[in-house]
Amino acid sequence: MKITFLGTGTSQGIPIIGSQHPVCHSDDPRDKRLRVSVLLEWDDTTLVVDCGPDFRQQMLSALSRKRSKNTPMPTLAGILFTHEHADHVAGIDDIRPFVFNQGDMPIYGHQRVIETLQRRFDYVFATENRYPGAPSVSPIAVQNNHPFTIDGVSIVPIEVYHGELQVFGYRFDRIAYLTDVKTIANAEIEKLKDLDILVLNALRHEPHPTHLNLEEAIALAQQIGAKRTYFTHISHHMGFHAEVAPTLPPNMYLAYDGLTLNTADEA
Repeated sequence: MKITFLGTGTSQGIPIIGSQHPVCHSDDPRDKRLRVSVLLEWDDTTLVVDCGPDFRQQMLSALSRKRSKNTPMPTLAGILFTHEHADHVAGIDDIRPFVFNQGDMPIYGHQRVIETLQRRFDYVFATENRYPGAPSVSPIAVQNNHPFTIDGVSIVPIEVYHGELQVFGYRFDRIAYLTDVKTIANAEIEKLKDLDILVLNALRHEPHPTHLNLEEAIALAQQIGAKRTYFTHISHHMGFHAEVAPTLPPNMYLAYDGLTLNTADEA
């Protein structure tokens, strides 16, 4: 299995429009962060977690790194949504090339999230008088404590809270992806034992009401005990990648856009 970080930034991305913060003017490409998302690849299955406003740019970059001119358009077996905030869903219209190539896009998320998407993007879900160029989806509701499979890939939903908002993380075999976490119940932590790779949000150094800060994220990562932890959903207030990364505990890292990990590295 391979995981590619399509975006590792917070809701505004980095650089923020008009910001004079030094990180927003960094020349280090690791400090330039699109909205948070990951691409997951197995031999015969490809999935995306979240589809934010940078989805088109992210997919063009990801495909350009792996395709030659004659490589056929890949198939996305589905998009898993963590929650309904705009930085995680606003790119849904840009799934059109995949839909035109493969048919209705399966989308997975809490029933609340699906209903929110139906209201915001009603033309996508319309059954009558559809605009001919609109993308089409097949929604599948995810329930906590109900693992499911996509093309033979086993997926365990992990319930966390983003302030008071329920959010789903997902476990794929020995990799787990959790973003927009502030709190998590002990029963959910038990579902995260024996991980090779944990991906976890860490917004900044200062406390935040709905996100883990770096200190909290490190403590939770240590409690979970994955072999390697990668922090994502990072704001410019975290500081420069090159300065923060060396201060992290062993086997903990700042993720960055374009970073690719392979579970074969753990073999």
